[in-house]
Amino acid sequence: MKIGYYPGCSLESSSKEYSKSLLAVAEKCGIIPEEIKGWSCCGASAAHNLNHDLAIVLPARTLAIAEEQGFTEILVPCAACYRRLAAAQYEVTTNEETHKKVESYLELKFSGKIKILSVIEFLQKYISPVADQYIVNNLNQKIACYYGCLLARPKETSTLKRTEDPLEMESVLEKTGAKLINWAFKTECCGASLSVSSTAIVAKLSGKIIENAVASGAESIVVACPMCHMNLDMRRPEIKKQIKKDLDIPVLFITQVLGLSMGIPADKLGLNNHFVSTKKVISSIVKKEA
Repeated sequence: MKIGYYPGCSLESSSKEYSKSLLAVAEKCGIIPEEIKGWSCCGASAAHNLNHDLAIVLPARTLAIAEEQGFTEILVPCAACYRRLAAAQYEVTTNEETHKKVESYLELKFSGKIKILSVIEFLQKYISPVADQYIVNNLNQKIACYYGCLLARPKETSTLKRTEDPLEMESVLEKTGAKLINWAFKTECCGASLSVSSTAIVAKLSGKIIENAVASGAESIVVACPMCHMNLDMRRPEIKKQIKKDLDIPVLFITQVLGLSMGIPADKLGLNNHFVSTKKVISSIVKKEA
């Protein structure tokens, strides 16, 4: 099985624990994604705010070289990167003029036929079917699955069946023993890339998400996006100022939760790298009955 791996910038810097936990879970299940050689930044938020052509060409370059390297599927765990790569592929495959322009810029052939897997698709396709063989722990936790914007919108690139009330993350985590709660803010925006330029806006939006999760009974929030994780975890001091409450609910990546249920050590999952302590989640582990 040959699956390409596009870590993107975040998973090699601010969200190393996401990559660490994802690869640990994949390896546990006998899957070794292969990093695309020579990948480059997808442009993230900046490119499509400044130049439409650049916003397509940057991610298209990575897709084109992945095709050259023989990949038919690539795993893109960062929700922002997934959105940019999927958007570029959509533009190229639905507009012949754009297709020609992109190939001209790149001086590479690009069919746009490569399958781009979000982390949720990857987990559903390759991990969930074999998870029972590897899950050794139950998590005695009430979990709120938070999707954010980029996996749910726009509909042209989203793979979620119900974009307003998706259940794909819940379906992946149902075998971990955690109680997956129903709540109202699972696809609300956290403020995304305004984290640096308009921190107060991020704190306000993220604060509402955290408040709703706690009010709904959640003991932890699970995400699949580095930017969402950063805003909900790192911005807790600013959030406290906005909501006038000190809520210590931890925020984990979906791969970290799966890793704990598979018995992978917490340090190997990067659970010591969070701003809000994850000790409550780790201590909730109960050995699964045979």
